[in-house]
Amino acid sequence: MSRPILEVKGLKKNFQVKSRKALFAKPTSVQVLNDISFELREGETLSIVGESGCGKTTLGRCIVRGMSASSGEVIYHAPGGETVDYLKLNGAASKKFRKDIQMIFQDPYSSLSPRMSVFNIISEPLIANFKLSRREVEEKVSSIAMQTGLNVSYLRRYPHAFSGGQRQRIAIARALVTQPRLIVCDEAVSALDVSIQAQIINLLKDLQQEFKITYIFISHDLSIVENISDRVAVMHLGRVVELASVESMFRQPRHPYTEALLSAVPQPDPELKKNRIILEGEVPNPANPPSGCHFHPRCAYRTEKCVKESPALREIGNQHYAACHYAEELTLRSARNEPRTEEGH
Repeated sequence: MSRPILEVKGLKKNFQVKSRKALFAKPTSVQVLNDISFELREGETLSIVGESGCGKTTLGRCIVRGMSASSGEVIYHAPGGETVDYLKLNGAASKKFRKDIQMIFQDPYSSLSPRMSVFNIISEPLIANFKLSRREVEEKVSSIAMQTGLNVSYLRRYPHAFSGGQRQRIAIARALVTQPRLIVCDEAVSALDVSIQAQIINLLKDLQQEFKITYIFISHDLSIVENISDRVAVMHLGRVVELASVESMFRQPRHPYTEALLSAVPQPDPELKKNRIILEGEVPNPANPPSGCHFHPRCAYRTEKCVKESPALREIGNQHYAACHYAEELTLRSARNEPRTEEGH
């Protein structure tokens, strides 16, 4: 087992939301991330999945310090053995490590400045983090452009001249040019056509092998997640409700919410009858979350205990974690519509 590169401990993020009805009312605190903890191993791909609004993107941005976390720690293990809390760094200390952790944003159209050439977009992180000559910058930009499948002769062009897939390659090149150890990919292929998605996913996997990169891959597409991930964390209403290897998660889910997500994964067999699980009820409001287990209003397996007590994320077995009172007892369907063999609850 590889050593950890990142440890997220008790990460929380609150937003202050003003009421639209009462002009002078005090802002309400909405907890978007609630005590997120996990460990990321060097060279692996950890995918973060969940429905829109569950906090996936907020988690990624807090990790890279794109926004400030309310509390918690992000412990970064540097190559020389140095261990630092990445969230508490500032000034020169922050600059020393920020080149190691980069982010690829969701929208390849809005994440690139229309006023900068592709060369300037890719070279900006180099100029900000290293003291390099003009020739060294040009060599590094040309090298990473070729490695990400970009035509070097197009580096003086502007983003509007490129397709969505080419723009995402530009964003990937910008993230890679500082030779980071960790990249947070926030829905990096969701805005692309299916054929282009496959190209970008294969590119990310090839670059991971070549540069030994660690990925946090944020996505809502479980088909892609199954293809690229080593482990998967399922988020619901700001909490991680299940965390396991991709094989264990897709073969034997332990949380009802994961079961519902997996039931929506399309299958390549046209003759296979898909038993889709349709969740009933309203999506919970983060400003007024349900009591007990936050998933219980839409859970078909809920009991009185679920309504009153909030389940902790605990290990069920073999590095498989779930936040469900009945994780060991429930008979849940896998991504292949196959039920577990254990006796159901």
